[in-house]
Amino acid sequence: MKKRPFDLVSPFAPAGDQPKAIAQLTKNFRAGSKRELLLGATGTGKTFVMANIIKELKLPTLVLAHNKTLAGQLYGEFKQFFPQNRVGYFISYYDYYQPEAYLPSSDTYIEKDSSRNDDIDRMRHFATSQLLEGNDCVIVASVSCIYGIGSPESYREMSVELHRGMELPLDRLCRQLTDIQYERTQFDLSRGKFRVNGDIVEIHPAYEEKYVVRLEYFGDTVEEVLIVDPLEGRRIRSLDTVKIYPKSHYVAEQETMARAITGIRAEMEQQEEQFKKRNKLIEAQRIRERTENDLALMESVGFCSGIENYSRYLTGRAPGEPPPTLVDYFGKDFLLIVDESHVTLPQVHGMFNGDRARKEVLVEYGFRLPSALDNRPLHFDEFTQRWDRVLFASATPREYEIGLVSQVTELINRPTGLLDPVLDLRPAREEVPALFDEIVKETRAGGKVLVTALTKKMAEDLTDFLNERGVRARYLHSDIDAMERLKIVMDLRRGLFDVLVGVNLLREGLDIPEVTLVGILDADKEGFLRSGDSLIQTIGRAARNLNGRAILFADKVTDGMKKAIDETRRRRRIQEDFNTAHGITPRGILNKAILDIEEHVPGKGKKPLKKLARKELARRIAELESEMKRAAESWDFEYAAILRDRIFEYKGLLGEE
Repeated sequence: MKKRPFDLVSPFAPAGDQPKAIAQLTKNFRAGSKRELLLGATGTGKTFVMANIIKELKLPTLVLAHNKTLAGQLYGEFKQFFPQNRVGYFISYYDYYQPEAYLPSSDTYIEKDSSRNDDIDRMRHFATSQLLEGNDCVIVASVSCIYGIGSPESYREMSVELHRGMELPLDRLCRQLTDIQYERTQFDLSRGKFRVNGDIVEIHPAYEEKYVVRLEYFGDTVEEVLIVDPLEGRRIRSLDTVKIYPKSHYVAEQETMARAITGIRAEMEQQEEQFKKRNKLIEAQRIRERTENDLALMESVGFCSGIENYSRYLTGRAPGEPPPTLVDYFGKDFLLIVDESHVTLPQVHGMFNGDRARKEVLVEYGFRLPSALDNRPLHFDEFTQRWDRVLFASATPREYEIGLVSQVTELINRPTGLLDPVLDLRPAREEVPALFDEIVKETRAGGKVLVTALTKKMAEDLTDFLNERGVRARYLHSDIDAMERLKIVMDLRRGLFDVLVGVNLLREGLDIPEVTLVGILDADKEGFLRSGDSLIQTIGRAARNLNGRAILFADKVTDGMKKAIDETRRRRRIQEDFNTAHGITPRGILNKAILDIEEHVPGKGKKPLKKLARKELARRIAELESEMKRAAESWDFEYAAILRDRIFEYKGLLGEE
């Protein structure tokens, strides 16, 4: 593995509490500490502190986030901090996912249904391939990274390594590429495909978007290894060696696949016999038919839909043994940063049981073999056993994290001198009209507003109410796919609308310095969304603006509200004392870069329009037209107009050709 330093790029030097926090955490880790906790108030620069810790420790780093929106934002920030290093993005590649399930009460089988995001799949492969290439990796991941994937050993061993001057007959190269799931084509050289044209072989790696590997042969000798532009065919650079990693994480050598097929067939026959002994003849017939179909595909093409359910055999694990996950690709010596740990760790803790309950029903009724139970997320204990050095980061850490560390490193004072928001309590019985008046006041002054409701229906209804009265509003909740959620946040920052209404997604980690007002509806409805920690996080969304304030609509002050109010006022006093002692005049966060969704979000890299093929132009037009219709249906006419202009631009290029 190549050793490279982490080159941190930032126009700012550490300030406020940042220098003290960086020095303390670095010192503790170097002294042998394995667990550290960073209690960072909103707007204090936790991500910048994390980046400095990574730079100092020089360790491959896994940054764990609790949702895709926050993971996308962190990915963009770390990409900017470490432009010369390997920054990856690893989240679930499903935009839509309905897991396979069976409901015995109604005899209803629900087949797995999903919409797979090819761009995110590419980034997952980029992350795993880069972890095997060098130590200078920062991988930002959602909690889906604790689900099983293929083993790093198989992934590495099945890679095809190519050298200039090596003897490798063309037919053998084609077999090797086919074995790692690459598809041969004569026309469309898209990701995960290769084509042969005389003495030239072009390979589009499964984890790359911007280049193609070209091999130039002389007889059976690889004479040149080149990186070329996939559109123009223009030579970018020459290489001595290149490694092509598999298209799927579930690949295996022929010998391993043969052993797996033998083991799967033996388990199938055993399970079939068990069903027959229990007089469950339908289940016996079902498990044989379904398994035989999968085995036929595995024998012929080395792959089948749902192959992950047989991963125990492909990785050589014993029953009950934990699956390999992204964490295993880091090896033993790495840094784990758990962002918003008070939310992320409970999510990790609860993932195993839900997955297990669904699959046990599938096994009991003959839809899956018992070995499918080993295609699972890690137990929480299994996850913690894989930790090396861990940095927990949260504005509201829980007792679990606090109990693991010898001291808490606080990050309260902001370099900007910004104070925590001014709090205002209003009666809940008048919340909508009062909120509307405040929104009008803020938006006329150029501010942006976040509003948190308790349910998706409330969020959608309030958005409609505001739009009908001339306020540019959109809503954000979990039914909106990951890429669109991140785009909505960035569109608010760009000024395409003024009010963002949400439920739970507005709490942790969203960095929107333009927000001047946070409105919290039904603040006294006690529960998870209105606990003290949740309210502190929500109030903190207005802590990045000089004029930030928060309104809590409630008819009584609950224990959660009291905790949030007291902590917010405590932090405000600490910052005021710090500002006085250092002669700091509070200033807002100005000119913070807005993440370009088409440049930083995986798979959305910009290409010059004139260089796009007609087929690609037509595809983009179709996608933009669908998005424009959705925007118009939700009354977001300004955004729809922007999309319309883009469509005209693309259609003009089609007419020119």
